[in-house]
Amino acid sequence: MLVISMFLRKWNDLPDFMKCDEVRPYYEILKKKKGSLVLKRGFDVIASLFLIIILAIPMGVIAIWIKLDSKGPVFFRQRRVTTYGKVFRIHKFRTMVDKAENLGTSVTVESDSRITKVGAKLRKYRIDEFPQIFDILAGNMSFVGTRPETVKYVGRYTNEMKATLLLPAGITSEASIYYKDEATWLSKTEDIDRIYVEEILPGKMRINLESIRQFNFLKELGIMLKTVCAVLQ
Repeated sequence: MLVISMFLRKWNDLPDFMKCDEVRPYYEILKKKKGSLVLKRGFDVIASLFLIIILAIPMGVIAIWIKLDSKGPVFFRQRRVTTYGKVFRIHKFRTMVDKAENLGTSVTVESDSRITKVGAKLRKYRIDEFPQIFDILAGNMSFVGTRPETVKYVGRYTNEMKATLLLPAGITSEASIYYKDEATWLSKTEDIDRIYVEEILPGKMRINLESIRQFNFLKELGIMLKTVCAVLQ
């Protein structure tokens, strides 16, 4: 699992749904970036191991805080899609009431009634994302990459959007930074799913696809720094 995503699969080994003309140009770009792909995975493994060690106690405290605040599990687990269309269950600290996915849309908006008091604080500084370092270590995610969508929304991808599945899903990205106020935007509409699929998702994907065209490990380090600055602001 630790070496997954270091190298691209051969074109013929890609899932059939990805072997299309729209994905091919992005595949050819990444095929020439083997050095950056190795550095990317190497950094993911080393950094995630380091963070697991230094965040072990803080995450334990947060887990207790969540349990004292509301009923339900500490972690939110949901089926998401990553490299080559693989479905995995993401780890996040639970920030909403238990079984919130059964009480509304898959997209969360600002002032969502399902968000708990502790959850609002965790989401503000993206602390709820901390457990995803375990997903990174397992090879299902990376520090930088297209945010992992639910199976429902991946089903709405165009052929070109499927190129984002050539790389592991990420905790942050240029698109995540640009759309950091997504919940606020969506809170202003009643048809949340339609607006997300028709406006927000295509906008995110344009940025994600451009990131693949410009893929470079050093550039990804810059995105991580920009993310920290954006969160602190």
